[in-house]
Amino acid sequence: MNRVALPVVLVVSLGLSGCGERARYTVADGSGPTPQLPSPAKTLLPTVNIAPAVGWPAGRMPQAAPGLQVSRFAGDLDHPRWLYVLPNGDVLVAETNAPAKPEDAKGIRGWAMKRVMARAGAAVPSPDHITLLRDADQDGVAEIRHTFADGLNSPFGMALVGTDFYVADTDKLLRFHYQPGARQVTGPAEVVTSLPAGPLNHHWTKNVIASPDGRRLYVTVGSNSNVGENGLDQEQGRAAIWEIDPSTGKHRLFATGLRNPNGLAWEPHSGALWTAVNERDEIGSDLVPDYITSVQAGGFYGWPYSYYGQHVDERVQPQDPAKVAQAQVPDYAVGPHTASLGLAFAGPGVLPARFGAGALIGQHGSWNRKPHSGYKVIFVPFDASGKPSGKPMDVLDGFLNESGQAMGRPVGVALDGHGAVLVADDVGNTIWRVSKAR
Repeated sequence: MNRVALPVVLVVSLGLSGCGERARYTVADGSGPTPQLPSPAKTLLPTVNIAPAVGWPAGRMPQAAPGLQVSRFAGDLDHPRWLYVLPNGDVLVAETNAPAKPEDAKGIRGWAMKRVMARAGAAVPSPDHITLLRDADQDGVAEIRHTFADGLNSPFGMALVGTDFYVADTDKLLRFHYQPGARQVTGPAEVVTSLPAGPLNHHWTKNVIASPDGRRLYVTVGSNSNVGENGLDQEQGRAAIWEIDPSTGKHRLFATGLRNPNGLAWEPHSGALWTAVNERDEIGSDLVPDYITSVQAGGFYGWPYSYYGQHVDERVQPQDPAKVAQAQVPDYAVGPHTASLGLAFAGPGVLPARFGAGALIGQHGSWNRKPHSGYKVIFVPFDASGKPSGKPMDVLDGFLNESGQAMGRPVGVALDGHGAVLVADDVGNTIWRVSKAR
């Protein structure tokens, strides 16, 4: 496979500014079941449009949609990225960031991308722990904070099955004992299975969800490159969702061709597994839309050979026409370069009626699009058959200031069990709580 040789160092030398082309279509054009997919933009330099991370100034917070209100559930956290709500209402937050990836930072391209991520607020050391937040008096503010699990390695996804608490570290799936109501796990971690990682570990986040009966676990594993430029030998077991038997650690590839799946959730009407996927970069501001999709067992979703079904990515050589012919079309696009990570399904009564049934999506925000996209939480309505049925609607916005700097970046989303939605903000170091306006 040919390597992608982009002169990214020139972008850095130009001050990491908004180099490259501009979008010709709106984010709305790149959203929905049939997004606009123009021809790839061929430019000397990739578009680099960083929203520098600055944090929230005093008196500022995100803006909730009409009929909603937002408040601070917990602040002064350390790069909170992912959320999990325990049955008793305790909220777990993975305070985490990328592990050391020495091979990923080699060469001109690696050095340049490290600079890009640092400016976006993604280069802080990983805290490597999970914190428990408890709102004992249910006033919408967590007054109890306790270390739930530590000594981890870039933890991300979490799942509870009975008294077994699972954590998806970047390199392994772990199991701890959890006593209901406890403020921390007890005993040593047990390794269920190893996960692809190593010195080259491009998409490091690993999420986990349990099947409704608890007999299987599903783990996301992102690709080790943008479009296979590091060689397909580096992609073994990656760009996939694994299905794992927790009793033995044995696994199979449940679905493949998913460049960087993150959010996982069970759709309540159909019972189908859904995921939020970050698509590829560096072929223009309008390509390729990120998406949410139901996940078919054995399904192949195109990466790296094609996107959105049979749209061939000519950068990937040699091609594989047979694989392209198998590529499934995702269910619903959520805009190009939005970095859609968080995924949770709302139910009736949680938010106002227009947000009654559908998917909540945390969009971490773009670096490869001009103008910016993402930096918000959106809602996609679903119908009674368990399929998207309308245009996306904003839930929480205002993460960028008037100068295009990122005061916050939303990541994980979760229902708190008390009629509100929680949003992890890893630049603002805050968990926001969104509820019906009073």
